[in-house]
Amino acid sequence: MASRTARQVALCYKVGVPREISAGGVLVRVVRGRPMLAAIRPQGRPAGVWALPKGLVDAGEAPTETALREVLEETGVAGRLVEKLGDVKYVYTRGGERIFKIVSFYLLRAGRGRIGEIDESMRIEVAEARWLPLEEAPRLLAYRGEREMAALAWEKLQP
Repeated sequence: MASRTARQVALCYKVGVPREISAGGVLVRVVRGRPMLAAIRPQGRPAGVWALPKGLVDAGEAPTETALREVLEETGVAGRLVEKLGDVKYVYTRGGERIFKIVSFYLLRAGRGRIGEIDESMRIEVAEARWLPLEEAPRLLAYRGEREMAALAWEKLQP
């Protein structure tokens, strides 16, 4: 039997529920031989609620460009595209309206920048950013689909 979420997603295709398309990144860096992942604590969420950086795809922007932009804006660290990891699909409610959301996630290698050094304007979205051990991310991230993306990244980075 399909899960409630799977049924909701399938129903959204059929009944014309509004859609949102977003993209985000699993940004990794090796620190002292240990792969680390950049995570954010969204503003208004309690300590310990970690998520991956992501945001809406702007008009005329490719999802890969969105992932790179959002990662830099939300973490302070630039990324270099490695490959697409996959899509997370879910339904949520905003203002009483159901929205079908697709978020494409990309594996990114960390480049220039310093974690948490973000523009003040981003503080309305991001309370803090930090490096988390990639192998622990499937346990530490708050959202199931994001935990799955972190697990995929971990698998891909194994020798």
